[in-house]
Amino acid sequence: MEASRSNSLAVLRNAARGCRDCSLWANATQTVFGEGNAHAKVMLVGEQPGDQEDIKGLPFVGPAGQLLDRALERAGVDRRTVYVTNAVKHFKWEPRGKRRLHKTPAQREIEACRQWIEGEIRAVKPRVIVCLGATAARSLLGKDFRVSRERGKFVKSAYAPFVFATLHPSAILRAPDDASREAGLEQLIEDFSLIRSALASKNDEAA
Repeated sequence: MEASRSNSLAVLRNAARGCRDCSLWANATQTVFGEGNAHAKVMLVGEQPGDQEDIKGLPFVGPAGQLLDRALERAGVDRRTVYVTNAVKHFKWEPRGKRRLHKTPAQREIEACRQWIEGEIRAVKPRVIVCLGATAARSLLGKDFRVSRERGKFVKSAYAPFVFATLHPSAILRAPDDASREAGLEQLIEDFSLIRSALASKNDEAA
């Protein structure tokens, strides 16, 4: 039964490659599906692939991914043991000269992609889900959820025993100065430390 998780993810990944349920596929290089341990106890959910992720076909491999890796390491969480994905599977962007700049997905695009993230959750069965940023939180916790108000707090959810939202690494990178970026990183590390306490808990009720 455990081996079927990998098979379920493979089926989902193949199906998502042909998804045309919203228009984002038309300007994207490819669908960027989740990646990681199919038996992970922790699932990290970001917003959408960025420029490098769109090109390479893997989540969190650009600058935001590098910051994510730093935060996980400093919090004592091995990225190789987690499953990393995005709420939206195609890169939404606008041209700025020769660059492709990120655009925030619309609610209809988030809803069109929810079938894939929910499929990943059913396949992996994580104990802890971490929503990175507002789009992931809106997808899994409702459109009225505010990361600024509820960051780092466990919330009740049918998706997993422990679910909470925190900053997206790209938001930290966009901070106006080094001090703000360092403060954001420390907040992210602090929130990631909750993962270990959740995994150590024997109580499936969110704190």
